[in-house]
Amino acid sequence: MLRNLLMTLSYDGTRYFGFQTQPDGNTVQDQLEAAIRQLTGEEVKIHGSGRTDAGVHARGQTFHFQTSSQIPVERWRHALNGRLPYDIRITDAVEVPLEFHSRRSAKRKTYRYSINGNRVFDVFEQPYQLHHPGYLDVMAMREGLAYLIGTHDYTSFASRHSTKQSHVRTIYEARIEVDPGKEGAGSHEQGIIHIYITGNGFLQHMVRIIVGTLLQVGEGKRLPEEMGRILEAKDRAAAGPTAESKGLMLWKVEYNELRDFLAVSDNTLS
Repeated sequence: MLRNLLMTLSYDGTRYFGFQTQPDGNTVQDQLEAAIRQLTGEEVKIHGSGRTDAGVHARGQTFHFQTSSQIPVERWRHALNGRLPYDIRITDAVEVPLEFHSRRSAKRKTYRYSINGNRVFDVFEQPYQLHHPGYLDVMAMREGLAYLIGTHDYTSFASRHSTKQSHVRTIYEARIEVDPGKEGAGSHEQGIIHIYITGNGFLQHMVRIIVGTLLQVGEGKRLPEEMGRILEAKDRAAAGPTAESKGLMLWKVEYNELRDFLAVSDNTLS
């Protein structure tokens, strides 16, 4: 009997050419499919909730696949983690209806981008944070970020190589949180600046371009209200640079209609 399994995973994207299989690169999808093949003997193709670029991390990525294996669902996490590299971990596994699709069924996705605003970076956290030792006006960045909330054409914040027919997306929420760390607020150390953006979907490089433009606002190179004008321009050249991939993390994916199935995970339910 064919079954449909939905899994949540975390991974450190440093060593990988993104989530989705590439012609000549080691990807997270490759590792997952190899682990499933070792476990069941099946050649399966997994379907992720979305792509992440090379070097991007995930705390709550999801994927689904169909299998004829009758391994109890509660055993899959342990069985696959024993076959996966150290930097990829399955955190949840649930059985879902056959018609469920991890990408098409997703209602909301949240990304987090982390910036270390201290003068010296943390050697243990530096693979997951952009280091920016210069002063950033976080209040101005918050003001600029607010212009992007709503339903808009985000062409200005999409890669020129985007193949999507429509660049219209909805950003439901966007906020900036600052963890002052040991030095405390008001010192020369700005702490860790986390930018959270939640939407119904994202274009290629969209969050990283938003962050690169917000950094220019924080540096005083742009005014906060320019974010609105950049959005209206629908021109990639109007926005700032693409921020480094290592500061970006797919934070969580939410499925509103699956609450009866997903009572076990904070990563897949709000």
